[in-house]
Amino acid sequence: MRKTFLLFILLCVIAPQVASAMPAADYNVVPLPQSVTLVEGESFMMESGMTVAYTEDNEDMKRNAEFLCEYVSETTGVRLTPVAGKAKKGMRLVLDKKVKGDEAYTIVVDKKGITIAGSTPRGVFYGVQTLRKSLPVGNATRILMPAVEIKDCPRFGHRGMMLDCSRHFFPLSFVKRYIDLLALHNMNVFHWHLSDDQGWRIEIKKYPLLTTIGSKRTGTVIGFNTMLDDSIAYGGFYTQDEAREIVEYARQRYITVVPEIDMPGHMVAALTAYPDLGCTGGPYQVGHRWGIYNDVLCLGNEKVYEFCEGVLDEIMQIFPSKLIHIGGDESPTVRWTNCPKCQRVATEHNLKPETIQGYFTSRIEKFVNSRGRSIIGWDEILAGNIDQSATIMSWRNTEYGRKAAEAGHDVIMSPTSHCYFDYNQADEKNAKYEPTLCGGYLPVEKVYSFEPYAEGISDEAKKHILGVQANLWTEYIQYPNQAEYQVLPRMAALCEVQWTAGKKDYKAFVERLTRLLNLYDAYNLNYARHLWPDRIVSPWADN
Repeated sequence: MRKTFLLFILLCVIAPQVASAMPAADYNVVPLPQSVTLVEGESFMMESGMTVAYTEDNEDMKRNAEFLCEYVSETTGVRLTPVAGKAKKGMRLVLDKKVKGDEAYTIVVDKKGITIAGSTPRGVFYGVQTLRKSLPVGNATRILMPAVEIKDCPRFGHRGMMLDCSRHFFPLSFVKRYIDLLALHNMNVFHWHLSDDQGWRIEIKKYPLLTTIGSKRTGTVIGFNTMLDDSIAYGGFYTQDEAREIVEYARQRYITVVPEIDMPGHMVAALTAYPDLGCTGGPYQVGHRWGIYNDVLCLGNEKVYEFCEGVLDEIMQIFPSKLIHIGGDESPTVRWTNCPKCQRVATEHNLKPETIQGYFTSRIEKFVNSRGRSIIGWDEILAGNIDQSATIMSWRNTEYGRKAAEAGHDVIMSPTSHCYFDYNQADEKNAKYEPTLCGGYLPVEKVYSFEPYAEGISDEAKKHILGVQANLWTEYIQYPNQAEYQVLPRMAALCEVQWTAGKKDYKAFVERLTRLLNLYDAYNLNYARHLWPDRIVSPWADN
């Protein structure tokens, strides 16, 4: 049961009497743990000089202890030291098989100290995140920790965020900062969108022109797909070593990187580099404008399958993720309808223009499966003859996800209605004060209201709803600080949808979110302040 924290209020009153202490810890965090019980008994004083004991000869637990010490130091000033071995009192990170669930954890605070336990280091890591968010932000040498018992585990196993680095390229440092945001919000999947019409962003050694040509465009449309172009060269890509660096950085934070190479549509950048892969043979130009292009891969050309397999083979060598995202969305059929090669394939396999993509998807799926992996794609791939091993990312609405789950596919819910963070956070009246975006209106409250189980879904199909993901498409998002602004604080609402089970209370969530802002401020994060008008500083305000 979640209880009112009367004891916390009392402790806040007495805490200032302790020299060099800040207000007591508050376990009302985001996402809200499944069970938080304040108990009778003496509190514990966390103070500089203490050690954090962790399981010996376990590199993951050592890293968890180091993370905890780093987090506490960064936001409170309290200095802790990680040490290997057991401890009967003080701060301890322990592995305990009695904690059920790979990502479950418990936290016990009593007069002897603080114990974070999990059956795996991953579970302990999420306990560390909860403790981190429980602490007051400021500068002190000691913090009062009320006696508490916390038992927690996530509602969904797949808790993701996507970052589109094709439309606009983001430096490695920001990709790491983005991953840190996922860790802060208890997320475990980073979906990395690495190719599209407007730029190819990952080195493929077998096809070097993908980066020497496909990663660069000679200009970018100005504004909302106007007739104007800035004619400024734009480009960038990640080397394979840099991509592996991101994979390792994420792994250390228990986050899986799922790469996306979009096919057979959204391929104009690749066609510019290798025009013989298209139905017309080109010439092509890396996309300047946003939206859907008619030029796609030629599905009657055997070179296309050799190309896709070659690309995916290198991708799978870089990314150990079980799931490999092949996109599959928004592929027009006009080129296939008028292409003799594609029509020959359609005739041989008795396919219509709208189903020829299914032939392509099936072949790519078999290749990926032959490497011990599985494909994941946007919900359009349901139109093909794909195996149940394919995971569906339901983006157009939750009904596609329901149908996929009823058909036996695993599903990630990611509908535009609740999970597209490139949409406006301000209503129509105030959108003029926002950065130029694609449109739409998605406030924090609507994100928080999302229910991943689609209406009418059967109990059996519910087992196939693996989780929830939000997406940051970056057609109109050029800068890291703008990307942060778009995802925060909506990411906090999303993580509660992903993690916390039970009845939702938006008012209580906003109170907890308001506390979380102190941590955002401590890390100099850019976030939207629509829920807190007193925090908005207008450049047009009178001095």
